Amino acid sequence: MPSKRYGAICPISHACKVVEPRWTIHVLTEMWAGSTRFNDIRRGVGNISPGLLSKRLKELEVAGMVDRVENKATGTVDYFRTQKAIDLEPALNALGVWAQQNIAAEIALCDTDVSALMWKLRREIHTEKFPAQRVIFQFHFNDENLARDTFWIVFYPGGERDLCVTKPSYDINLYIETDLVSLGGILTGRTNIGRELENGSLFLSGDTRLAQTMNQWLPFSYYIDVEGIVPLRANNGPHAERFSDKQENVCMTE
Repeated sequence: MPSKRYGAICPISHACKVVEPRWTIHVLTEMWAGSTRFNDIRRGVGNISPGLLSKRLKELEVAGMVDRVENKATGTVDYFRTQKAIDLEPALNALGVWAQQNIAAEIALCDTDVSALMWKLRREIHTEKFPAQRVIFQFHFNDENLARDTFWIVFYPGGERDLCVTKPSYDINLYIETDLVSLGGILTGRTNIGRELENGSLFLSGDTRLAQTMNQWLPFSYYIDVEGIVPLRANNGPHAERFSDKQENVCMTE
């Protein structure tokens, strides 16, 4: 049954009609991050089904916000944002800033999809500070009821990288044990590495240099420098200080 019309002349109402269907903004922001292939968009978005993603991409195509480009020679299909979708960036940016300043960290981070988070880390971790050799991270999440709680990211010299769900047959360089709220809080500037180490929500073991430079290779959110961020565990003390990605080097446990 078609949804009931807003019946308003307000431009914001008309914008909402385009972007409010569930997952639409997620799809647009994942494409903004650089994903153009169907499977990459799906991995980056998280819990969306293939059928629903196909529907949302078709709706965005009909709305003139996405171009579907098929390579006849290879049979591959890419999806690209049109200028109409690019023009939404300031509005989406404003939503991100508002969320950092007004939504409690525990609420903002409580439903993080672990697979989508690991796909983001696989894609965006900065490898410039890594030694010129293969580097492997093991991430273990202590959250309950995860379908999968341990992942490995393999970084190869030259830039290639793999996300694995079974342990590689190579030595692990750095073990990272944490939970989704803690790691998400670090990435979004709601807390910092040192504080999470201190309160036991983050544990590092392995290569000392990789542990001490974690603040240099983690892919922090674009919104980490927003003024007035609501910090993680804001009610655990009298000071709701804002945390920065410009953190001191951290120590780790051998």
